[in-house]
Amino acid sequence: MEQNTSSQALTLAALKPRVLSCALCSLHESRTNAVFGEGADPAEVMFVGEGPGEVEDNTGRPFVGPAGQKLDEVLASVEIRREDVFITNIVKCRPPGNRVPSKSEMEVCFPYLEAQIALIKPSLIVTLGNTSTQWLLPDAPGITKSRGTFLTWRGGIQLFPMFHPSYLLRYPSREKGSPKYLTWQDIQRVKAWLDERRKSESS
Repeated sequence: MEQNTSSQALTLAALKPRVLSCALCSLHESRTNAVFGEGADPAEVMFVGEGPGEVEDNTGRPFVGPAGQKLDEVLASVEIRREDVFITNIVKCRPPGNRVPSKSEMEVCFPYLEAQIALIKPSLIVTLGNTSTQWLLPDAPGITKSRGTFLTWRGGIQLFPMFHPSYLLRYPSREKGSPKYLTWQDIQRVKAWLDERRKSESS
């Protein structure tokens, strides 16, 4: 593939301008900004969504629109700081009308995500929604069944699907069994995993 994103002798800082100037698929024609992602480097936890929305396209930052504000709220509920994780998407440019990225768009963009994962070295990847979950694990069941479960991705990296925060915006109920209730349970599991890992590393 033209972008040659081999992590050997590559840094996140060197990868970023390649993403920001990428023109390998038609999504670059309508974007305002490519959205590389942001956060800790390295990071124990990486959050991977589908693609940038309108606010993200305008600012060049991931998850800063309404869905991003909801994600911040979810993280804050268990005292996970945004700057302590890395947040990005499968595709780095906004699909027109916020449609689901096509398979070809994801295929072209995926080497960038692979390089980010290789460089950031997360031990846990939290996939947000169906698109990112089933792109990384094609055999995973739909998000309503796969969410809240620890799965294994390449090389033993843990993968943990959660509802996309935009889904939570459409279902405001906090009743037991609601998407918000289930997400609150899921993020507690992420926090428990993180606390246990930090405890074992310090002992």
